[in-house]
Amino acid sequence: MNIAMLLDMATAGNPDRVAIGSRASGTTSAQLRRTAGGVAAVVHRAGARELVFAGVNGSAFPVLLFGAALAGVPLVPVNYRLSAEALTGLLGHTEKPLVVADEAFAGVFADAGLDVRTPTSLLAEAHAATPAEGLEGSADDPAVLLFTSGTTAAPKAAVLRHRHLTSYVLQTVEFASAAPDDTVLASVPPYHIAGVGSVLSNLYAGRRMVHLGAFEPGSWLRLVRSEGVTSAMVVPTMLARIVEHLDGRPAEVPTLRSLAYGGARMPHTVLEAALRAFPGTGFTNAYGLTETSSTIALLGPDDHRAALASDDPAVRARLGSAGRMVPGVEAQIRDASGNVQLPGVPGELWVRGPQVSGEYKGAAAQLDADGWFHTRDLAHFDEDGYLFIAGRADDTIIRGGENIAPAEVEDVLLRHPAVREAAVVGVPDEEWGERIAAFVVTHEGSAVDAESLRAWVRNRLRGSKTPDVVVFREELPYTPTGKLLRRRLVAAAQDD
Repeated sequence: MNIAMLLDMATAGNPDRVAIGSRASGTTSAQLRRTAGGVAAVVHRAGARELVFAGVNGSAFPVLLFGAALAGVPLVPVNYRLSAEALTGLLGHTEKPLVVADEAFAGVFADAGLDVRTPTSLLAEAHAATPAEGLEGSADDPAVLLFTSGTTAAPKAAVLRHRHLTSYVLQTVEFASAAPDDTVLASVPPYHIAGVGSVLSNLYAGRRMVHLGAFEPGSWLRLVRSEGVTSAMVVPTMLARIVEHLDGRPAEVPTLRSLAYGGARMPHTVLEAALRAFPGTGFTNAYGLTETSSTIALLGPDDHRAALASDDPAVRARLGSAGRMVPGVEAQIRDASGNVQLPGVPGELWVRGPQVSGEYKGAAAQLDADGWFHTRDLAHFDEDGYLFIAGRADDTIIRGGENIAPAEVEDVLLRHPAVREAAVVGVPDEEWGERIAAFVVTHEGSAVDAESLRAWVRNRLRGSKTPDVVVFREELPYTPTGKLLRRRLVAAAQDD
């Protein structure tokens, strides 16, 4: 099944329902199908083998996603915030691309001698073209190539085939289930798996999409109110900025029934403040990876409410979990020897299912003989099947032979009233193997010294988990989707 079939189903089911944009002047499902067919014709005429998109989130992205599918080529969304050198490097992974780039970024690709169009010019060509038919590929063809975030190593192009993406949608979304007034606010960048998954799942459900090109908390709140947004998805840094913008005030977004978050670890302090700011909104933690075609575990609104209201520490702890696995995805926790661990015992997460790709362009398959993918996330399940993610295995600090998860130390630091952000990394050390370096951003107007923070951690964790050094920063390095760039901090700690 090609993802274009999802668009065909939406068009057949409700052709006149607005799929993208405002209710008064937005694009209907039928209009989206026609324009996507025109994009396919343009791509085919250009002889392109891949359709590259470098631009902000907007109404052009869904058209390009389905246009590429109808043309039988993969869409390759790239991070437009990268330097010209980095963008040129990513293009070395592409094959005969047709590039669609916002005006601000088009010059980088033109200078590299590539075939470049702006979204406006491409859509003008598409509207004038006769929609292409019969070019879409099979379920096993690549639908999207997404570059991983590269927080600890160089980015790789994950291959998501049509069967992976359609499996995700068909297993987790009920067709045409959205009410006529349902509206989703898309603010996650298109080069993030959540951006791709949002287009597919919301179109299939029949939910109108409105877009926020560049995230800013005030603009996000205003758009939720003006468009009557009923659901939205944010990454933790976005939610932290919204909470900071509100500064203790309620969000006052009466239509917002559902707010999903994911893409990186959510600090407890931010989540608790957000739950207070959005008292009438149901929160969902969506955990997934690029290689798993988006979400594989969910902590739903009822789980959030139950955890908040419970006096049982085990139930209360679930507020920090990723929830339970979605239908169709199996999971195991294994130790370093490959033995499956019992509930409560930590190890590394392995997953299997029809939406799991585990494939990178130009590399050997990453699935084992039985189809399991090694996520390299440290995790455990509780007795009731709730998944807890402790961080990346690559981030583990080994100090004096003891494995230390940075997240454990970061959580303690974030509980200090003066600390707004915290990141912990391991730095090579001749005596201990690694020493612990903590990078901290304090709240404006707050004052605390390094020794006080070290004592704060020492009093709550073992002495071996106390940071050897505390570095104060005005900000920490994140990807635009909220993932901490630990390799930059490791380099900075070594330079210091």
